Amino acid sequence: MIPVLGFDGAKVAVLGLGRSGLATARALAAGGAIPLLWDDSAESRAKAEAEGFATTDLTRNGAFEGVAALVVSPGIPNLYPTPNPVIDRVLELGIPVDNDIGLFFQSAAGPEWDEMETPPKVVAVTGSNGKSTTTALIHHILQVAGKPTQMAGNIGKGVLSIDPPQDGEVVVLELSSYQTELARALTPDVAVFTNLSPDHLDRHGGMEGYVAAKRRILLNQGKGDTAVIGVDDPWGQRICTEITAANRRTIVPISASKAMGRGVYALQGLLYDATGGRAVEVADLLRARSLPGRHNWQNAAAAYAAVRGVGIAPEEAAEGL
Repeated sequence: MIPVLGFDGAKVAVLGLGRSGLATARALAAGGAIPLLWDDSAESRAKAEAEGFATTDLTRNGAFEGVAALVVSPGIPNLYPTPNPVIDRVLELGIPVDNDIGLFFQSAAGPEWDEMETPPKVVAVTGSNGKSTTTALIHHILQVAGKPTQMAGNIGKGVLSIDPPQDGEVVVLELSSYQTELARALTPDVAVFTNLSPDHLDRHGGMEGYVAAKRRILLNQGKGDTAVIGVDDPWGQRICTEITAANRRTIVPISASKAMGRGVYALQGLLYDATGGRAVEVADLLRARSLPGRHNWQNAAAAYAAVRGVGIAPEEAAEGL
């Protein structure tokens, strides 16, 4: 478990008691906070109470007196298709709203990381399609390379349920737009943006809102970080062009449909690394029978670029694929 820091002795409200909500409550309690939990489902409230947590109706007047923050589960809509009344009320009161992803980035990379010989790194993956496969591929390649790693987020464990990362470890997170939209802290060492196509538009108020939620994974990166961006769709290409102009981090475009002067791409099943000035064939993906087709070649290109961003050698990445 990752104890949530910064709320010792403070009341923190948690709205939604599914997998991530209960994990958040446990992590808040482990960090010294006083969780106040609510879910419209009586069954979910009963599960929380069975673990010894207090439930408080967050819809009633005065529920947020003395509350330091509200943590919202990813399944609960914020603004669309209609504004959530509890979140609206909290924002009117000036109380910060966050989710488990934001709490992870706030709490995981504490001072103890800086004291390690090789501080842990976080790879975060989002996109409309392929993010689960890409996340699992990254995790697998790291395991094959002998790198300590954990996988969480929208796949596997809830992010706050993982063990505190050890020296040299890589945490690989799959993040949906529901998870990126409210996270107050979102600072991955490697951010992977696989692709974008219209999805969840009712939740985000249209395509521009959906794009904005997805690209938040890239907004707080700085010097020394890596952004891996699929450029086979117009939205990915636009985002890649826009953040290249910012010129802060290492940017690696990926494609499964065209050769590029710089980046990682796959053509007819062959994976090429052109990040070093010239294209070098690094893997024959036709030998990876569980990765058939162009969409999986894009996933493989993204996974390769991501693990290179945390120091895995080309030949080790190719072996893992």
